[in-house]
Amino acid sequence: MTDQRGTKAFRMTVVGCSGSFPGPESPASCYLVQAEAEGRTWSIVVDLGNGALGALQRYVDLLAVDAVLLSHLHTDHCLDMSSYQVFRKWHPSGRAPALPVWGPAGTGTRLHRAYDMPTLPGQEDEFLVREYDGPFEVGPFRIRPVPVDHPVPAYGLRIEVDDHVLAYTGDTGPTPVLLDLAADADLLLSEASFRATDDNPPGIHLTGAEAGETAVKAGAKRLVLTHVPPWHDPQVMLAEAVAVYDGPTELAACGTVYPIG
Repeated sequence: MTDQRGTKAFRMTVVGCSGSFPGPESPASCYLVQAEAEGRTWSIVVDLGNGALGALQRYVDLLAVDAVLLSHLHTDHCLDMSSYQVFRKWHPSGRAPALPVWGPAGTGTRLHRAYDMPTLPGQEDEFLVREYDGPFEVGPFRIRPVPVDHPVPAYGLRIEVDDHVLAYTGDTGPTPVLLDLAADADLLLSEASFRATDDNPPGIHLTGAEAGETAVKAGAKRLVLTHVPPWHDPQVMLAEAVAVYDGPTELAACGTVYPIG
């Protein structure tokens, strides 16, 4: 699917954008990031939360994915990896090659536990798990994981192709590292799970206003708000953001394709 702006070589498709758990209109967090290079389409999946694997099949052949990047290991960002393991192991065409999967420390153990399988041999035949340890590349993508502020080890991701930048906050409370993560980004994909009018606990999530402030201070060219829980009205988060950031701002919606740059 495309939106009215069309697509470019470097693009992001919103697969799931519901915060904390799947909602009636969306699976939990999942984003398909693609770019054209070397005569083909490269595809990476950023997060694969509960309910997302089914929707992902609308936009990409699951056997054509080049890597999965997990921002953190809460269920709404990684649980459908269990179903993906089944797909890759038991597909009628034969077991697919091990897929590179990057995530925080303990990702391999977490995926083994989620599928209720022994640590050894685990999922090594389906997933080649690597823990974040500095920048890395997947095809045309240059990826820099940035530790953020959440109750479990969690990362924002800065994804670059040529001189174009997609910045994804993952789940985080306010932290100065977001300014580096989002510096001059063509698109800042920011969570906005809390309302500014509530008494929110620290170190968990951003409000719409804090997402907007991050976009302003980082010089981001565009802001897309995501991870709004179904129990909140997303228009509240949008209103908070546009009150402080005057650049293009909108709510993530499943199926929307955003050109990067």
